[in-house]
Amino acid sequence: MLQNPPSPEAVDPLSAHDRRMAIVGQLTAGVVHDFNNILTVISGTIEILAEAVADRPDLAAIARLIDEAAARGANLTSHLLAFSRGQASQPRAIDVNAMLVEAARLLRPTLGEQIEIDAVPAAGVALALVDPHQFMTALLNLAIMARDAMPEGGRLTFKTASSADGGSEPRVGNDVMVVASAHGHGNSSGHAERLFVDLGTIDDFVRQSNGHIEVCGEAGGGASVKIHLPAAAAVTALPSECPGAGGNETILIVEDDALVRRYVTIQVQSLGYRTLAVGNAGEALAIVDQGETIDLLFTDVVLPGSIDGWQLAREALSRRPSLKVLYTSGYAKNSIAQQGRLDADVLLLAKPYRKVELAKMIRTALAA
Repeated sequence: MLQNPPSPEAVDPLSAHDRRMAIVGQLTAGVVHDFNNILTVISGTIEILAEAVADRPDLAAIARLIDEAAARGANLTSHLLAFSRGQASQPRAIDVNAMLVEAARLLRPTLGEQIEIDAVPAAGVALALVDPHQFMTALLNLAIMARDAMPEGGRLTFKTASSADGGSEPRVGNDVMVVASAHGHGNSSGHAERLFVDLGTIDDFVRQSNGHIEVCGEAGGGASVKIHLPAAAAVTALPSECPGAGGNETILIVEDDALVRRYVTIQVQSLGYRTLAVGNAGEALAIVDQGETIDLLFTDVVLPGSIDGWQLAREALSRRPSLKVLYTSGYAKNSIAQQGRLDADVLLLAKPYRKVELAKMIRTALAA
């Protein structure tokens, strides 16, 4: 008697779960993209209002409160994007000691009372060259794995180490090492390998950051994960222009969200630039073909229709090779990223952003 063929899930029990997780990641990234558009407008307009009420302490305090709430929202969306792998890697020099302390503070209520968590920053640790949001997500994943492997409770410790000698302040040095150590109550040595069983996502981050990872058993049934990260060879100086520096060049703004487009146009004009603003790639290329003077194309990566921001830039550059390009996005996992990392010549302003960041990136793009 013929039997029905096994279902795909029976053949590969993880595939269905992986597919569901991929769908959740895509939905998360889509929601975050829209929320980042909203936060861009909120963060920017509250800056304008804060300046207007600077002489009113009561109203200035309310403006600061709104600004802090928007900043927390932006930080949350960055972590969600990193979780969904919807955010291209943007490595920069970060203080790993400060981030470990912040991670421990944020994770204490999440892990529950049965898990003790500590951060032990070492003096003189170099600045690491990594994407800060992806680094924080890696710490979160390590913490969740440790919690799940210690049902009776235990202790999780984040530590740092560096081959750089001396000094009490973060500085440029050699290799930066981050160690996550877990010791569960009642665990035997046979449990050590179960503390950190699935490092796939974390390993992806470490490899993408040009680092390496190792798992070690510890006495008493504990285990540790040692993440070796590249130190920042140099800290790039900020542009020499003052924070509000602008210019008189012409900028073509391509943004499909009408609310964001109006906000960006107002902000760019307030910096002294002449603006042309459209909602899709077709309208942008029509302006390019008309021979209008354009110094910079400032385009969202995600655009409606068959042409995204990257393809738009290629088409525009084929017509005007001297044109400068600056990308923006609330969801940057697109064709501008190679293996999750932005190409070296790509300038991306992640949403949400502040006016000072907008001003600096425009000047950087125009000077490229």
